[in-house]
This record gives sequence, C-alpha cells and structure tokens, in this order.
Amino acid sequence: MKRAILLFCITMCLNLGANAQNTQELLKHYEAYYKQMKTQGDIQGVINGLTHLIVLEPSDARQDTLAFLYMKDGKFTQAINTIGVELFATDSDMAVEIKAVSLKSLNQPQLALKQFEELFRRTENVTVAYELAELYLQTQNITEASKKVEYGLLHVDDNIKKTFYETQQPYQVPLKAAFLYLKGLVVFNQNKETNIDTAVSYLEQALTIAPNFNLAFVSRNALLGQKSKTKE
Repeated sequence: MKRAILLFCITMCLNLGANAQNTQELLKHYEAYYKQMKTQGDIQGVINGLTHLIVLEPSDARQDTLAFLYMKDGKFTQAINTIGVELFATDSDMAVEIKAVSLKSLNQPQLALKQFEELFRRTENVTVAYELAELYLQTQNITEASKKVEYGLLHVDDNIKKTFYETQQPYQVPLKAAFLYLKGLVVFNQNKETNIDTAVSYLEQALTIAPNFNLAFVSRNALLGQKSKTKE
C-alpha cells in the first residue's frame, strides 16, 4: 500500500513538473509571437498574443494593454468586457481612461461620468474637463457642466485641438473654440426663453476662432431659427 502511494506521489510530481515546463514553453512562444506581431503592426495578432499570455500568466498590466488595444480599434464592448465597468482605487490611469472613453462611446453617460471624474481628480487637465462638461450637458446637469466649461476656458492653451466626427470628414478646432461652443449650450439651457442671444454670441465667438466649426455653425443657425419662430 505504501509503495502504491509512493508511486502515485512520484507520478503526480512528474506531471506537475511537466505541466510547469509546458507552461513556460508556451509563455516563451506567445511572448515571441506577441513581439513579432508588434513588429509587423498586426493589431489582431497582438490582441491574440496578449490574450494567450493573460490566460497563461494573468497580470493587470496585460489586461490594461489588451483593453487599450480594443479601445483604439473601436471595440469598446470588448474593452469593457476585458477590464469591467467598476471604479477601483487601485485602477491604473490607463484603466480609468479606457473605461471612461469606452463607456461614453457605448452611450453610458452616467457610468462614464464616474470614470472621467476620477480621471480628472488624478490628472486635472482641460481635455478631461471638456469630456465632463459634454457629459454633464448630456445628462442635464447644467451646474456641473458650467463649472467644467469655466475651468476649461480659464486653463486652455491656444495650441490644444479637439477633433469632431459629426461630418463625413473629421475636422479639428482649437479646444478654446470647443469650450465656447459648450458655453453657448450651457447658457441656452440655463434659460431657453431669454438666453438665445447670449448663447448665439458664444457660438459666434467659437466660429471666429474656428470658421470650420460645423457643430457651432449648425447650433447657431438652429438657435437663430428658434428665435425667429418665437417672434412670429
């Protein structure tokens, strides 16, 4: 009986050793595969390599990198499925940004707000302030939207740009013009009956800085059209 138990233990140890060796060999293989896919610029190959590495040897850094690749490739659902939607104090800045951008892109403004607020708390920059102002406007929190717009106008540099995608051809405008556009929307939403002229003035300031600002142009025309209907 003792001999059978001893043989069993030896067999188990040999199997564990073999499995560990196989795992290390697989890790080396997929690390080499991952590196080669990066060299070739093969995004799907990089994603596949990282996925295998996470299965073999999970790490937060690899999870974040995989989610980032999904986000950059426009696969926002996959990005969220990779790292989740919960906000943790231990999340890396990259993880918080991935969650924020992906949730906003998936039309989950309330969840995105939590992530952007955490990102703003950590980094406090005008680009994140713009995202927050836009989301607060979307969720009709005009007070918080106004605070972030004022922060942005106070701290924005002239060389920072914002890209818009509502036209067939994406275009860029100075971020200051984008904040003036949001300022116009905030003012209008504060009182839609009496603030049309003031809102239009901010939109026109945005257009003075960026004549190609289609979104500001369309919004200004919509407000002027509403004003004409009110007079009639």
